[in-house]
Amino acid sequence: LRAVYEAELRELQSQIKDTSVVVEMDNSRNLDMDAIVAEVRAQYEDIANRSRAEAESWYKQKFEEMQTSAGQYGEDLRSTKTEIAELTRMIARLQNEIDAVKGQRANLEAQIAEAEERGELAVKDAKLRIKDLEEALQRAKQDMARQVREYQELMNVKLALDIEIATYRKLLEGEESSGGASATIHVQQTSGGLSSGK
Repeated sequence: LRAVYEAELRELQSQIKDTSVVVEMDNSRNLDMDAIVAEVRAQYEDIANRSRAEAESWYKQKFEEMQTSAGQYGEDLRSTKTEIAELTRMIARLQNEIDAVKGQRANLEAQIAEAEERGELAVKDAKLRIKDLEEALQRAKQDMARQVREYQELMNVKLALDIEIATYRKLLEGEESSGGASATIHVQQTSGGLSSGK
């Protein structure tokens, strides 16, 4: 501002120097040249002073406006810095939350993988147990069938023995009643049961 003011002042001074004053001499009158020059100089000095005052007022006004703008810009800058700090804290908080969620996700994925592995092992173990149970059931059915056959055979033998005992008993009773007559008894076992002949 000072440099602009000095430049304008030099321009005004050069204009004053370049101004030429034409004075016509009237021989009929006595002119006071010193007074005329002093008056012109006073006018130009007055013009220069007014211009200087106007320039100083204008520059002062501009300086105040710039100070006001600078204050406003400073306030805006402080507000912006506050917002930036708040956003930075929010970003840090969100980043921490994201890291925590990522950690929870990794933990859950590990738990899921472990559960899947345990589930597969449990399924394999269950299949093996089912297979063992099926084999045991098959063996039990075979054992039961064998025991049923053995039981049937034993029942056939028992039935044959019961029939033979009953037959001998009747023969003995018959011998006692006939006075010693002899009889021959033949007992034959067949697959369907027993047959007897006298």
